[in-house]
Formats: sequence, structure tokens, C-alpha cells
Amino acid sequence: MRFISYEAALRDAGVTMEVMPLFSDEYIDALYGRRSKGRHAAAGYARRLGDILSPGDNDLLWIQSEALPWVPWAIEQQLLPARLPRVIDCDDAIFHRYDSHSSPIVRKLLGRKIDSSYATASLVTAGNSYLAERARAAGAPNVEIVPTVVDLDRYPQAKKTDGIDPPVIGWIGTPNTWAEYIEPKLDLLQAIARENGATVRGIGAPATFRENVETIAWSEETEGELIADCDIGIMPLSDAPFARGKCGYKLIQFMACGLPVIASPVGVNSEIVEHGVNGFLAETDREWADYLRRLASDPELRLQMGVAGRKKVESEFSLQVWGARLTDLLVDAVVRNQL
Repeated sequence: MRFISYEAALRDAGVTMEVMPLFSDEYIDALYGRRSKGRHAAAGYARRLGDILSPGDNDLLWIQSEALPWVPWAIEQQLLPARLPRVIDCDDAIFHRYDSHSSPIVRKLLGRKIDSSYATASLVTAGNSYLAERARAAGAPNVEIVPTVVDLDRYPQAKKTDGIDPPVIGWIGTPNTWAEYIEPKLDLLQAIARENGATVRGIGAPATFRENVETIAWSEETEGELIADCDIGIMPLSDAPFARGKCGYKLIQFMACGLPVIASPVGVNSEIVEHGVNGFLAETDREWADYLRRLASDPELRLQMGVAGRKKVESEFSLQVWGARLTDLLVDAVVRNQL
């Protein structure tokens, strides 16, 4: 979402992007299928070493968080081509993977790795202010906040506006984030759904056999339609360091389809959600229940908030706005390196 989505905008500006993923689709399948992924990981690291040791005639390295996860910075820095400027993009508080690790050895060897990479990058693009502040504190010479955005053409407007059908409370993510953030609230969500004849829909969630709860496999081709078929979007989070670095992408997706949202007031969520305008910020279970009941029972309020949310995405969180902006930032990093 923070790289390949920009390919067309870059191409329009005469910039060619060569995509070099660390892991293969087979690795991801093994990861979420809870199968052995060791050989896929090894193949990914071997491929990555080849990519960074033979960068070809590229003018810029655009790196998502880090080039070699779990490898100390002193080694990674020696392997990265010195002649190329580096843009480090961060959309998660990946530094907390290391500096908050339970192992003192990991904290010692890797605790400052991400900070060191920020300090030597030509540019750090951060998904929100929490991440940007960390990069600036680390000594990054150039930091820009670039939100995670959506291509508006891929997100149709919500279809159900008459309030006749029972509402669908939607969530989208991975099995891991479902377990971490939704399962602790599933009893509450199920109870509210039962009151209103509603359905809790987990897109990308693991199979869950509960009344009033449905889980649907995620796919890139269908996610827009599945979201647009919901009535309310939710994003609960725990107020933990890693969660504060999240970029609120779920909220932006739901708002792009013209849906009201309810979210925990953690990190950038409090900036994306204008309380009472395009959704609600809910901290306690009581607040979650109250706002869910209110939206589930009021289709006119859902429509009103959904329109406000769509307008915000159009002006602040769309590829249509950010395509040219990010292209300019990347090109400027190359130009400054040549001066």
C-alpha cells in the first residue's frame, strides 16, 4: 500500500520503480497457515542480499522499515550500497520490536538499529506523528509525514442506505490482529449485534463459529466490495506502544466507502476520526456499546457521518492527492544526493 500503489504516479513523472520484496507469497501463505516457513525465509534473505549487493543502475533505495530484519545495523549498513541515497518508510512502530523485546540480548544488539538507520537516511517518510517524532529524535535529517492512503477508484460507495436490512459491523485485518484486538471485544460485539439483528463481519479473520458473527477470506479483488457492503467500520486497539504507531488504514478504508467508524482513541486514530462528525472515539466497553447501538439504530446518522468520512479521505488520505506529493519527495532525495 505504501509502495506499489504509487507505481502509476511515479511512472507519470518518468520514474521507474523496481519492486524487490523480501518474502515470497509462499512465505506469507506459510505464515498465516501456521506451517513451517524456514526455507521460504532463508530464500527471502538470500534474494535480498543479492538485491542490495547488486543494485544495478538504480538512483535510490526506497526501503520499507529495514532491509534485513533481525540483522544488526553495523552489518546492514556495510552491505547497503553507499553511493545510493536511502528513503526509509515506516508505517509501524517497528523499533519497538527490538527496544521492547523480552530478551536483553536483542535489546542490546538491535535496540537502536532502526534509530541508526533513520539517522543516516536521506529521507524518512513516517505514517503518523508518533513515528515521525521517533525519527526526528533519532537524528533523521529529513522527516515527512506521509499517511497510508487509498486509491478512491477501488472503494465503491456503501450500497445500503435505506436502513431496511440489518446492519453489518465490519472489521478488516489479519488473523493475528483479529486475535489481538477483536477477540477481547467479541462478546460485547456479539451481544450488540444480537440486540439489533446485526452481523459482525471479520474480513481476513480466522474462521469463527458464533451466532451473529461471520468471517470472510480477504482478497485484493474483493475487499472494496466487502467493505462497501458493511454499515459501520470498527478499529479497536490497546493503548500500547506498538499500537500507537499504527496508521489507521482500516478506518481510511471504511471511510473511503462512505461508512461511519468507531475506533479506540489511540495514536493517529484520534486524528482520522473527528468525534461526532465522521464517527466516534470509544475508550471503554460502555462507550463502545453506546456508540454501536446508536449507529446500528440510526441509518440517517450513518449516512451523514459516512459522507463526512468520504470527504476527509478524498482531501487527506487518497492516492489521488498523495501520488504527486510523494513522487516529488523521492525525486528531491535523488537530486539532493547529486548536488
